Amino acid sequence: MMEGKPTTAPKNRWGLVTMAFRVRSSKYRHIFGNPSRKELCYENVRITKNAHDSNFCAVNPKFMAVVTEASGGGAFLVLPLEKTGRVDINAPRVTGHAGTVLDIKWNPFDDNVIASAADDNTVKTWRIPDHGLHSNLTEWLVDLHGHQRKVTNIEWHPTASNIILSAGMDHKCFLWNIERAEPINVMSCHTDTVFSISWNRDGSNFVTTSKDKKIRVVDPRGARIAVEGSGHQGVKASKSVFLADTNRIFTTGFSKLSERQYAIWDVRNMSRSMRMEVVDFSSGILFPFYDHDTKVIFLAGKGDGNIRYYELVGEAPYCHYLNQYQSSSPQRSLGFMPKRGCDAKRCEIVRFYKLHTAKDIVEPISMIVPRKSEQFQVDIFPATASCVPSLSADEWVSGQNRDPILISLQDGTLNQAPTITTFKAVNRPPLARACTLPTAQVPPSVNTEIINKEPASLKNIKRLSSNDEFVTLSSDPTNNMCNPDPSTDTDTFTTAESVHKPTEKVLRKSWVTSTNPNTSDEISSNGHLSSTPGDRIHVKKVWSQNINTSPGVGNGTHHTDIELRKAYFQQVEEIKSLKEQVSVKDKRIRQLEEEVSSLRQHRITGEGGSTAGEESNC
Repeated sequence: MMEGKPTTAPKNRWGLVTMAFRVRSSKYRHIFGNPSRKELCYENVRITKNAHDSNFCAVNPKFMAVVTEASGGGAFLVLPLEKTGRVDINAPRVTGHAGTVLDIKWNPFDDNVIASAADDNTVKTWRIPDHGLHSNLTEWLVDLHGHQRKVTNIEWHPTASNIILSAGMDHKCFLWNIERAEPINVMSCHTDTVFSISWNRDGSNFVTTSKDKKIRVVDPRGARIAVEGSGHQGVKASKSVFLADTNRIFTTGFSKLSERQYAIWDVRNMSRSMRMEVVDFSSGILFPFYDHDTKVIFLAGKGDGNIRYYELVGEAPYCHYLNQYQSSSPQRSLGFMPKRGCDAKRCEIVRFYKLHTAKDIVEPISMIVPRKSEQFQVDIFPATASCVPSLSADEWVSGQNRDPILISLQDGTLNQAPTITTFKAVNRPPLARACTLPTAQVPPSVNTEIINKEPASLKNIKRLSSNDEFVTLSSDPTNNMCNPDPSTDTDTFTTAESVHKPTEKVLRKSWVTSTNPNTSDEISSNGHLSSTPGDRIHVKKVWSQNINTSPGVGNGTHHTDIELRKAYFQQVEEIKSLKEQVSVKDKRIRQLEEEVSSLRQHRITGEGGSTAGEESNC
């Protein structure tokens, strides 16, 4: 053995041995959860006991919505954020579904519009008055019948207006155009139950996890699988979220030994995960909540009392554990507030709304980065996604992609309008503002003109601020760029039907459209009714799916039979839709009769009291 000087550990001035280690530097290391006081919570909320793995809570800067227990149908409660404290047991609810509500999501571009998916195989959208509900809401804006089994998940498009994605137990994903009340695409690429759906940053793709233990990245406009890989191998549900624009996916699930795991995947190589770690051995589903601005992801387990949070980075090991918020009360699920609804003065980067498992309480929990200064912290509050869409539905369907329009949390100003470069076939001389791109980006089969186009939603901001009417882009099917006259270079706007005025007239119209794209535009264009400022009309839009029929082959008799069968099933679906509307109206009539009866009883009681008073005076 070689002799040498023994190595000694470093000692401090008192002669004690000190251990040297390096702590990773991060401005989010000291995030802490701050639960709200009792008076700022929402008590006496009859939270649903349904076993479905959903959040059952949706929040935006104006309202909080919670799915509640209901008999004879589905219902959810909508409350203005400022109405904290004890909730009246008879508080008005949204009660138009015939089955249990399984998922609810607020429109990211309209804080008064919410979508719901239910056990009655439908997706509905609703408009909530500015000051909340004063009576039960049974009149929906759009009713979409397409799934053959219950609808379990819905997600609004992150950048395009009036587009929503739904997934059901029929193993299908429907992409809907809410403005026309019709499907854009039906994706039948799954072979088993879909557990979760999540859009990427610009809404060009979405990711799904399924019961067949596969992770799929789907191209919604092409209705095809872009990338597929094997995910968590456990039998319980897994969840996924796109990590914004990083081409990475974050998933949670279970191993074969029922260990709870999280994993990070690269879309460009789904053969194996970039990192997979065991969290613990609990049995509850892990819900991931990703904050794009801070690159922090929060993991909340169903039935747990804690919320873990991790910071995501670009290099290995890609995910660093930060800390966790601990509580003795288990959670049913959590609602997630958009960043524009957080309090920047308190350095609140995320706010959750915790649905308690054992109590009828919804508790706000703020995740705060401690700072000594009271000034606006630019480093933890970069510009975030605003409530202004980057694209119209027609622009997105035509193949355009744009990042979200951002807003500053310091002064509320929007960033400069993002421009995209797109090509468009024309037969006229190039415009003065035309620019050039490498020839490899332009299809050689068409005569193209390259145009930088500003989002129509930003062009219309001043118009929206000076007029109370809801203004939308023209949905002319012959022109995806919202320019009906090719000789001009201006955008055309049309005024949509107003649905929030108390004096409006309601006209029901059922749309039973064919799956043939050649007929859908004609039906939808005839379905819109013009309105004047003095007499607004609300068109109730209902879409029902028809069976797929192939064109007749051979003789005319076979073709006639197919057409008759098609007409028959159209009538069956229309009758079904009308029956649902009648049942909802009957329910509303019974509610009104009960209210009239109670008012009469109250009036009789009041008259009796006044008569007794007169007799005593005599």
